[in-house]
Amino acid sequence: MAYAMNHVHLKSPDPRGTAEWYVEAFDFTIISDIVRPVGDRFVKCQTSNGIVVNISGERTNEKLGQGDAEPHYGLEHIGFDVVDIKAEIERLESLGAELLEGPIFVPEGPIEYLGFIQAPNNTRIEIIQTR
Repeated sequence: MAYAMNHVHLKSPDPRGTAEWYVEAFDFTIISDIVRPVGDRFVKCQTSNGIVVNISGERTNEKLGQGDAEPHYGLEHIGFDVVDIKAEIERLESLGAELLEGPIFVPEGPIEYLGFIQAPNNTRIEIIQTR
């Protein structure tokens, strides 16, 4: 069986505010914004190339730990292609992102530069400029 990725799910204390940040930062579209029967606000977004990104808060009686924008085990980061990494770093910083690493020049292969930012809720994001 061939598998297709269905979605990415982010947790946030402010799902709508986080979704709006991704709209501004990476041209997401907000598809829906509801409160589910489990008690959380659930904002469904979509990237310009069709990947679904769900952003929700705590469910009733759920207590969440903090995010971690540092390298770690598990789902470590989300990657986005950019045209001009230096301009994107500047733009994303103006939206409140923090540069964690980069831009890093990659001498060989399809990637020319990469970098990592800290997005809302301590989410680690990689930005990639290809050749």
